[in-house]
Amino acid sequence: MTGRRPKDPPELTLPPPDAPAAPGARADMPATAAPPDACEDEADLPELSLDDADSEAPPEATLASGRAAIVRAVKHAPAGPGVYRMLAADGAVLYVGKAKSIRKRVLSYTRPVGHTNRIARMIAATHAMEFVSTRTEPEALLLEANLVKQLKPRFNVLLRDDKSFPYILITADHAAPQIAKHRGARNRPGEYYGPFASVWAVDRTINALERAFLLRSCSDSYFENRSRPCLLYQIKRCAAPCTGEIGEKDYAELVREAKAFLSGRSRAIKEELAREMEQAAEALEFERAARLRDRLAALSAVQGSQGINPRSVEEADVFACHQEGGATCIEVFFFRTGQNWGNRAYYPRADRSLDEGEVLGAFLAQFYEDKPAPRLILLSHRIEEQALLAEALSQKAGFRIEVAVPQRGEKRDLVDHAMQNAREALGRTLAETATQARLLEGVAKAFGLPKAPQRIEVYDNSHIMGTNAVGGMIVAGPEGFRKSQYRKFNIKSADLVPGDDFGMMREVLTRRFSRLLKEAPREGEGAPAPDAASPPPSPAGGEGAAAHATPLPLPSKPAVAGFDLMAPATAEVGRERAGARGEDAAAAPSDDDLPGDDLPGADIPDTDGPLPDAEGASPWPDLVLIDGGLGQLNAARAVLAELGITDVPLVGIAKGLDREAGREQFFLPGKAPFRMEPRDPVLYFIQRLRDEAHRFAIGSHRARRKKDITEAGLQAIAGVGPTRKRALLRHFGTLKAIERASLADLEQVAGINAGTAKAVYDYFHERPPA
Repeated sequence: MTGRRPKDPPELTLPPPDAPAAPGARADMPATAAPPDACEDEADLPELSLDDADSEAPPEATLASGRAAIVRAVKHAPAGPGVYRMLAADGAVLYVGKAKSIRKRVLSYTRPVGHTNRIARMIAATHAMEFVSTRTEPEALLLEANLVKQLKPRFNVLLRDDKSFPYILITADHAAPQIAKHRGARNRPGEYYGPFASVWAVDRTINALERAFLLRSCSDSYFENRSRPCLLYQIKRCAAPCTGEIGEKDYAELVREAKAFLSGRSRAIKEELAREMEQAAEALEFERAARLRDRLAALSAVQGSQGINPRSVEEADVFACHQEGGATCIEVFFFRTGQNWGNRAYYPRADRSLDEGEVLGAFLAQFYEDKPAPRLILLSHRIEEQALLAEALSQKAGFRIEVAVPQRGEKRDLVDHAMQNAREALGRTLAETATQARLLEGVAKAFGLPKAPQRIEVYDNSHIMGTNAVGGMIVAGPEGFRKSQYRKFNIKSADLVPGDDFGMMREVLTRRFSRLLKEAPREGEGAPAPDAASPPPSPAGGEGAAAHATPLPLPSKPAVAGFDLMAPATAEVGRERAGARGEDAAAAPSDDDLPGDDLPGADIPDTDGPLPDAEGASPWPDLVLIDGGLGQLNAARAVLAELGITDVPLVGIAKGLDREAGREQFFLPGKAPFRMEPRDPVLYFIQRLRDEAHRFAIGSHRARRKKDITEAGLQAIAGVGPTRKRALLRHFGTLKAIERASLADLEQVAGINAGTAKAVYDYFHERPPA
């Protein structure tokens, strides 16, 4: 299910097992001497490249060592269905597989010949095996998918994105039901509609449904504290049940119509509204007829934005797999109640030797491991264990699920449409990946690095007059932002002067690199950092940094388009190690969870230690960018010098005159500051890195500040006591409204003078970044 497996060979004759097999049993290498051809140093095994299907087979000695370990493990292998794990010498899980008969499947790996290079490398790296028995083969399939997602084995096909999908919820625990987007466990009473492919698709649909059915989207606390209709009522996107502008019976009718539309009865609802509009026009109730006309237009807008809507397919997920250039893209379309609720592209990690059907089969088991499956699943390629997958999903869902590869008709048209999207998405991703590589080469040239950096770390701080100070670290590489590697640092030093940015930077870097030295010590010398001994770059041209450096270029805003650091292939990596940390995968940050003014730091742990990348890359940075000038750079240099780290390149980025983008100055140790050409794509790339670090640090600071406000209330603001707190809440209704209020609005509150209004406003808004 998760890779190309050899056919089960005839049963081999082996000595009787030393002990009966048991679920979860581990077959380790015994303490007795290894066979003569066993490899004594597993570290000498050739490294697997999942991107190179033509890599050579391992040496015969290491292959024989792995076969010997598997032969010993067969003694403890159960004869029935279950899951097996192949382990490396250091205990890392190499591969997770399932089998109808574990014993027969494991025996197939002991054949001396007939293995692909990928399987041969896997066998050579095996040091021990573990087995878990299950009652049936479908149970083994589900367990295999669970373990692959949790352990991320090196040789398995890996689903890079396992976040939950958003739904639309119409609540049932209030007299006036609310329409809202929902993600996660369905604990709140109500009816859920979905899944939708993205939060953007949910927001777009909810906005249209508000215009069509005038349902409230506000929280219950906001609803209960209203004394007059809000702005949504004025712009005809809510019926205002909070203030009695509509009766309970009439509002319940709107809720019924909305549920009917989301349940697939859209044509009936549109015909009903059209009849009411005609009756209102005939009765000369033109205002009511106009409102019904606008509602009809909103419903048409919802259906128009959904694109293709099948007539014969009520509920289905459509999967299309396309391979090109050694990469794989799987496009998924979601159809519910006869409507298209969006699509999403996935880029699983898979060996190049696996064809589309093998990758798709492994992907599906992981995809539905934590998601409900529809009654129909349409595929572009036939998979090896199609019937078994349908049986396993049916047992899990409690109803019959069909997995099919359509050959004609509307269902085939849906698959072809998904395939076209898969081809286009993979083409865009490959082009963007090539662009990333060129930009990283440009960064290396600009800063005099020996090679393109594979891991760039950017640091920034955020605070308000020293309060709720937070340091942020973002990580980027060839595939884009690595959000699973982001870290926030709550500033803990009690002796820091409030607002001491240099001291904050020293604390952040000390904590980060001290723990990095402890948990991932360097095994050799890294790339030499630029220092005073290095020849300074020529300001007028030449090699290294001089190629991009010019003295005081004319101010101009960069106008380079198309250099997007967030390639689609990486926007889905944010939860790669959530399972290993015991965290909820849905809590990890994603593109949908980190827009604009949201709180991106809320779910990031305050921790100094590194997490190894999912691809096994080094946690040590090839380049460190500091958001600041020479002072920040010197603080960073002092920290690394104290820790004895001399091979990590450091670069400071200072904003130019008038803080205008495109006029940044770059500071390197021992070299004169320089600027890049305003229209240089590398400059725009670095600006993206710097801005992302700034956004993440601000989001982390807001999350910490909001927590303090929740715990201490408005009285945490200087000059605001119980009386002024009541006045503010009476005027604005909620804490969120106070936070969003302008300075002029705050000054209008009775009992709030200009000084107090400014204190409240400053508390909720950051000062301009230094």
